[in-house]
Amino acid sequence: MSLVTTYCSHCFTRNRLPAEKTDSNAKCGRCHQPLFSHSPVACRQTNFDAVIQSDIPVVVDFWASWCGPCLQFAPVFQEIALELEPRIRFVKLDTEQEAAIASRYAIRSIPTLMIFKGGQILAQRSGSLPKSLFKEWLLSTAAAPK
Repeated sequence: MSLVTTYCSHCFTRNRLPAEKTDSNAKCGRCHQPLFSHSPVACRQTNFDAVIQSDIPVVVDFWASWCGPCLQFAPVFQEIALELEPRIRFVKLDTEQEAAIASRYAIRSIPTLMIFKGGQILAQRSGSLPKSLFKEWLLSTAAAPK
């Protein structure tokens, strides 16, 4: 039996579970809430490093509240999260609130999307995408087994 590690969408505790149990019914071992929220989770400096260590790919939307393209892309990010989680996890990181993380990853243009798995960057791209291209990019880059 193969195990995967991922974070809880509520308390951000790392959880280890059988790969075949990564479905909507999985519960956190600590807070007993569902592990997967099917919507993007706002990340902070206090939990970012733990979140990107997930064995399930994590796509991070680096954004800012004053950025028009970021606000335009937000509903697309939300819709795709609803479709693809738990195969892929979805996180939003406000670059104004979390400038140290944005600096660490040299975020110069927003929105910037990065896909992490096990703490490593798998892919990145800048700019807003239409839903079909975003989904295609995710599935071709980060598709994880169900």
